[in-house]
Amino acid sequence: MPRSAAGRRAGLRGRAASRRVAVRPGVLIEPEPETTIEDLLRETAPQVLGAVVRRYGHFDTAEDAVQEALLAAAVQWPQDGVPGNPLGWLITVASRRLTDLLRSRQARERREDVVARWTPAEQWLAPAADSPVSDADDTLILLFMCCHPALSPASQIALTLRVVGGLTTAEIARAFLVPEATMTRRITRAKKTVKDSGIPFGMPQGRQRDERLRAVLHVLYLIFNEGYASTSGSNLHRPELSAEAIRLTRIVHRLMPGAGEVAGLLALMLLTDARRPARTGPDGGLIPMAEQDRSLWNAEQIAEGVALVTDALPRGRPGPYQLQAAIAAVHDEAPSAEQTDWPQIKALYELLMGIAGNPMVALNHAVAVAMADGPRAGLDLIGELESDTRLAEDHRLHAVRAHLLEMAGDLAGAYAAYQEAARRTTNLPQQRYLHAKATRLTVTPTLYP
Repeated sequence: MPRSAAGRRAGLRGRAASRRVAVRPGVLIEPEPETTIEDLLRETAPQVLGAVVRRYGHFDTAEDAVQEALLAAAVQWPQDGVPGNPLGWLITVASRRLTDLLRSRQARERREDVVARWTPAEQWLAPAADSPVSDADDTLILLFMCCHPALSPASQIALTLRVVGGLTTAEIARAFLVPEATMTRRITRAKKTVKDSGIPFGMPQGRQRDERLRAVLHVLYLIFNEGYASTSGSNLHRPELSAEAIRLTRIVHRLMPGAGEVAGLLALMLLTDARRPARTGPDGGLIPMAEQDRSLWNAEQIAEGVALVTDALPRGRPGPYQLQAAIAAVHDEAPSAEQTDWPQIKALYELLMGIAGNPMVALNHAVAVAMADGPRAGLDLIGELESDTRLAEDHRLHAVRAHLLEMAGDLAGAYAAYQEAARRTTNLPQQRYLHAKATRLTVTPTLYP
């Protein structure tokens, strides 16, 4: 059976707008294909914020100024045309607005000690709109700031989506099913923590840089996972979150093209998201991978993901994201569920457990062992995991146990495990799927309440 190229190496290691935009009489610029003004503003927003914070500081106030500049562009550009230097235009407007905000604060507070520390007003004058703008892209620095170690993972996610992703507080609150007021407080506290930390606006170096990059990738991974497999609510997917995670990871990959784990994470997201069109039925119900119509999988995403991980793996010892991407590549390249190379997936999970073992990796390894060596071998590993308090309450442990018991012919045990898994998940499509699996078994329901 042909083996995935990525797996073999790891085993060893919007919308379109084609019209021209008038800038002024006789001057036209050509927007990039499939790019709108909204897309342009979304892409440049973190660069503008980074440039303003680098130049003037005042992280929280700078964000307000940038938001006002983006609003001005959204109103003016459709009528007057996109300027020849959109980034410079936005930086200029944001800088002027920041000057106004700081001067207003100065007048309001009227404290001599604060005034004395401010830069003289004449130095706050923004450059001309047609002045050259630095080629430096500060988006990565902003991501590092948003993932400051003093912040909780929840605050890192919220601040990243707000500051770099450009989502409104209301959108973030809806995505994570919390009240907007709660999310507002979370983001406000996160900004204050970053401000009070006193960290300079710049790229951390050495070990600190590596640690902060790991935090950035972990945050992007969590955002993607919540979008691809929502932990609660009435929808199985929140595609806006997974799409945003992919977009932000593309930015990091563009800024750090030689980082293997960045390429691995982007590959993992693409290879996983490629299956999304086949993951739900017409009624929104969950369809497991083995039953999916693989012709619906996104072939372009699969090809890009395989190319990314295949290119990244030979660079050195593979990291956990690269190994997970290699596993996803084996799945995606299999013509059918029956032709999946489970021994290779089992070997990849064993490598992954050796460098980044955790309960979920161990659970997935048990599935691979069951598929490669038989359900009883997998159930033996599941039994060992049931004593792990980090996993015992998770519905996925019980769902996997139910599936393996069904494979082994223990229908009564499978029925009880499916029902237990359904009780433990707060995602409604998952609940319906697990209840349906239980009721399809030829067992009298009353015996297994």
